[in-house]
Amino acid sequence: MEKITCYIKERSLLARLACRYMGGGQIAMVIGKTIHLYGVTREDFLRNPYWVRHEVCHVRQYRQLGLVPFLWKYLWECRKVGYYENRFEKEARAAERNAAVMEGVIIV
Repeated sequence: MEKITCYIKERSLLARLACRYMGGGQIAMVIGKTIHLYGVTREDFLRNPYWVRHEVCHVRQYRQLGLVPFLWKYLWECRKVGYYENRFEKEARAAERNAAVMEGVIIV
């Protein structure tokens, strides 16, 4: 079983900018193997298994495709079909209900 280490960065400037762009009060976003948080504490984020699974799915997507290819394909999908219909977001939403997505994952 592959081991995946995920990191959490609270009060992330990148997440803050994304939160402002998305018009929300709190956000989690992934760059590589780091989950960037804004408007939510690490503890509150980790208490929500659906949200954690969603973001861990994105970490797995980065691992599969690589940093630059994933970002390129993700942004292209958003431009082409929008955020909600983006295939990477659809996969992450499906992962929210799949506890197996956490197998081998360590969050530090």
